[in-house]
Amino acid sequence: MDGAKPMGIRNVSSICSLTELDDHDLSRLLEKPRLINNIDRQRSFDERSLSELPMLRVRGSYDNFDSMPSPGVRSGIDTPASWDGNSLDPHPIVAEAWKALRRSLVYFRGQPVGTIAAYDHASEEVLNYDQVFVRDFVPSALAFLMNGEPEIVKNFLLKTLQLQGWEKKIDRFKLGEGVMPASFKVLLDPVRKLDTLVADFGESAIGRVSPVDSGFWWIILLRAYTKSTGDLSLAERPECQKGIRLILMLCLAEGFDTFPTLLCADGCCMIDRRMDVYGYPIEIQALFYMALRCASMMLKQDSEGKECIERIEKRLHALSFHMRNYYWLDFQQLNDIYRYKTEEYSHTAVNKFNVIPDSIPDWIFDFMPMRGGYFIGNVSPTRMDFRWFCLGNCMAILSSLATPEQSMAIMDLIESRWDELVGEMPLKITYPAIESHEWRIVTGCDPKNTRWSYHNGGSWPVLLWLLTAACIKTGRPQMARHAIDLAETRLLRDGFPEYYDGKLGRFIGKQARKYQTWSIGGYLVAKMMLEDPSHLGMISLEEDKQRKTLMKRSSSWNC
Repeated sequence: MDGAKPMGIRNVSSICSLTELDDHDLSRLLEKPRLINNIDRQRSFDERSLSELPMLRVRGSYDNFDSMPSPGVRSGIDTPASWDGNSLDPHPIVAEAWKALRRSLVYFRGQPVGTIAAYDHASEEVLNYDQVFVRDFVPSALAFLMNGEPEIVKNFLLKTLQLQGWEKKIDRFKLGEGVMPASFKVLLDPVRKLDTLVADFGESAIGRVSPVDSGFWWIILLRAYTKSTGDLSLAERPECQKGIRLILMLCLAEGFDTFPTLLCADGCCMIDRRMDVYGYPIEIQALFYMALRCASMMLKQDSEGKECIERIEKRLHALSFHMRNYYWLDFQQLNDIYRYKTEEYSHTAVNKFNVIPDSIPDWIFDFMPMRGGYFIGNVSPTRMDFRWFCLGNCMAILSSLATPEQSMAIMDLIESRWDELVGEMPLKITYPAIESHEWRIVTGCDPKNTRWSYHNGGSWPVLLWLLTAACIKTGRPQMARHAIDLAETRLLRDGFPEYYDGKLGRFIGKQARKYQTWSIGGYLVAKMMLEDPSHLGMISLEEDKQRKTLMKRSSSWNC
């Protein structure tokens, strides 16, 4: 972090850091706010991938972490203290999960700053699983917050905020100032015996795609930390206020778009490979909506903050109307699309996006129940992606992007299609899988995304916490309990794998890493949330009455 090059690294520009190493010890940063304006920026690296850099600093162990001072307080203002890893629990997986989670901790100058993606020593290829991912750390962070251990989350938020201030270049092209890193790792300079940070903003990622969701998750986690601890001072720091505004400036900039949704490339979110989610994917729109609402709550009413809040409110109104009307699909709307006329012109057009009815896939007619509905995967000119995406729909419920009626309909759909969406191992990331010739075209013949595997219809245990939160919010905890019971039959025995394969999720993923940290964290969060539903307040927002959208149905719906 001091600008010096770690041993064996040549001209690596992302290793530049904020200032001299000795002047920016994390413990000092926690005590005294520092403005991002004072950051000493240097070039981002463009010559060498993160996977080539040596000496990852993962020094966490169960004993090491226990020796650190613990806050020893309630896990939040509205959340009673949760049980810890040593509490009596009827299922042995809980204690083992906590041990595995603590084993994955990454330290920077003696302070825990995150958890690595996977702690699988049996895997021959490390790739980037030995790094701290912003997206992946969220379930771990929520678990620590619920367990009354907020310091690691605070450290993570501040450290990634510092990384945001780096100048970011990929192949001589400069990224936006507000882009958050996809991941980072801690390295040790063997000569100077000093820790340094290396960040990846997409330049080392598979496919070289910059993460759009990292900034949104950072804002959501900052709000969760504030809600859990009651510590308003962190979010009110000048550097945090600026960090929020920088993220939003990338999204709220005026341009050529005629939609309030956010235009994104394939691979910019949890589905980080080519899977035909380019355009306006539901996952990004739901996270965008959640981040906008969280930001509006945390931004100060000063001159800069007030202007940003005004822009947020305008975007929220437009975004909620657009999503609730054009992304929503139920039996009635499906029947309406089935009878669309095309090539309509003017403001009175019913088929606003000129969707050709023949493009509706056959599977959707059998999949759609009479009761229930969901937000489809994507909407853009002449194109509707009818696939089910779990994260986007659950986050739509938690952020109240979905109306109360839509939230209940989503849960009705999950209940009606339990075997397809939950199966034997929760939870399908998307449904259905892409197969045959379509798979070749859409994925580029990606061998990892074969049908019912990985992002192409695979089952991801990490999604358990999102389903549990959605179940609690909609008053259906029994559904969450059933899903958790299913997961507990195999998760520990299988070594907490990253994902499962098959239509029912019966097989451990063919390339899944064991002891995947967010599989562990997702299970713990689901377990603690079900035991103490008041934890839901960290990650859930109530409906904003001012944005109660009037669902405008076209005249053809009544035909």
